[in-house]
Amino acid sequence: MPHAMWPLQMGRPRIEISLGVAIGVRKATRDMLADTGGGSAHSHFELVLDENDCRTFGGRRLRQVRLGGAFSGLFPIYAVRIQIPLLGFNQHIRVVGVPSVTAGFDGIACFRFLNRFTYGNFGNPNQFGLEV
Repeated sequence: MPHAMWPLQMGRPRIEISLGVAIGVRKATRDMLADTGGGSAHSHFELVLDENDCRTFGGRRLRQVRLGGAFSGLFPIYAVRIQIPLLGFNQHIRVVGVPSVTAGFDGIACFRFLNRFTYGNFGNPNQFGLEV
């Protein structure tokens, strides 16, 4: 089974995603906080990213969602192409665009996204990983 591991960042679990190619912009990687407490298995979104990333990487605006908690208010949802090459993952995902994200990270991978995979430290307390 394909798997990918990343070192913890500031003692917190992280995953690395690639954003699809945009016109005149190469593929970009983003460090995402892996947050199983972010949303539920039935949320209308899977990731939280800076809204500029959503627009830059060709995100198609779908609708808006009202959030509470760390991000409160009405925010747009975009369909953005997300890749994790080590896992062979390459799909358009529903992403909430916010004005600024969690300090030290480029975004949040919420429970609905993480729940697509088997996840954890797989015996290494200094890393976090995903497995297909």
